[in-house]
Amino acid sequence: MSRLAVVCGGSRGIGRAVSRLLAQRGCRVALVSRSQDAARATVASLHGADHVALSCDVSKEMEVQKTFEMIQKTCGHISYLVNAAGINRDALLLRTKPEDMVALLHTNLLGTMLTCRAALRSMLHTQGAAIVNIGSVVGLKGNAGQCVYSASKAGLEGFTRSLAKEVGSRNIRVNLLAPGFIRTDMTAGLKEEEGVRSIPLGRFGEPEEVAQAALFLLESPYITGQVLVVDGGLQLAM
Repeated sequence: MSRLAVVCGGSRGIGRAVSRLLAQRGCRVALVSRSQDAARATVASLHGADHVALSCDVSKEMEVQKTFEMIQKTCGHISYLVNAAGINRDALLLRTKPEDMVALLHTNLLGTMLTCRAALRSMLHTQGAAIVNIGSVVGLKGNAGQCVYSASKAGLEGFTRSLAKEVGSRNIRVNLLAPGFIRTDMTAGLKEEEGVRSIPLGRFGEPEEVAQAALFLLESPYITGQVLVVDGGLQLAM
């Protein structure tokens, strides 16, 4: 029987690449996106059949609860959860509006907490269940103009390590990926020729390369509570 993988933020960027790779590996994918149309379009492009597209704003508790209840009812127990849903609103702290602070924290941090909580009851019935949360190298090192975004991603590290301790005895593993500059919608406005100067490998990463790291963590039975940096060496220069 194929494993059921829930990918939040699965219709674009890293989440879409993860969804495609998991489908290629034979998983049944429940793809969660704020946009129902985007979710359906991505599901239609996945290898295999029986994948599911769902619309959900992960920052809203009741939407998350109803979505995961639907997944449990229609698809069965969850083996993998990948939290790739996120937003980015860069600005100096003095210019950041409180409503933007709330939106960043609710989507990037609270959203991951809510989806993990919703998935855990199902994962208790699955052998070798695993969670991968998508953070950022900025959450580890900080960056001017990204104070709130950095805080939302830094919080994921403490949350991931603590949750790994809570559920390890039930054989559920929880790890964090910290990507650097990856060629997605979030980095579309950056000048790549300037950014690569600080990257030892000399280029931005591709979403598929982060997806490979996510798959590694999902399938590695003796790794939990860890942070895997996928940044082409950027952290070395920070």
